[in-house]
Amino acid sequence: MSIWWSLHLRREAASVPLARRLLLGTMETAGVDPDVCFDLSVALSEACANAVEHGGVQGPGEAPGAYRVTAYLDGELCRIEVSDSGPGFPARRLTRRAAPAPAVAPAPTPGPMSAPASTPAVAPAPAPAPAPAPAPVVLASAPAPPTAALMAESGRGLCLIEQLTDHVYVRNQPGHGAVVSFDKILKWREDALLRAV
Repeated sequence: MSIWWSLHLRREAASVPLARRLLLGTMETAGVDPDVCFDLSVALSEACANAVEHGGVQGPGEAPGAYRVTAYLDGELCRIEVSDSGPGFPARRLTRRAAPAPAVAPAPTPGPMSAPASTPAVAPAPAPAPAPAPAPVVLASAPAPPTAALMAESGRGLCLIEQLTDHVYVRNQPGHGAVVSFDKILKWREDALLRAV
């Protein structure tokens, strides 16, 4: 089963709930699990809101421009793409540092109060090898834990999209404009009419 649709929307706030409702209606009719529907609809709303706010240069008295939303439900995967005609992402947004590996505390050293006298003392485990320095990763990687920089007022939308979906791809179009696309593995309701086979 495959469903595909594309919208060409004006960069106006009213376009965001329109895109969200169309996506929700499509997925609910197809029989997608409600939790997956919710996650994808919130992610789409964030991507559309970013396109409305940042997706084009508009002078005084000019029309607000447009952006495009395309959704594919194909088998067990949904991919959504939002593209605009704005200035695109700055280079620092296209890559970021991966979150460092969580620190592992060494095993506690047995002390005089840690074991009864009849229990033999156990040697502490060797300290883990230091984690290698993180390498730059593209936003298409697995979601990283939110950091203070990601939770700042600007940029929360992409962080939220990363947390709600399985993969996020961010790129600039040749010339001008940004593209945000994201994937999520679909789960189906038991009564789904269009369940993937």
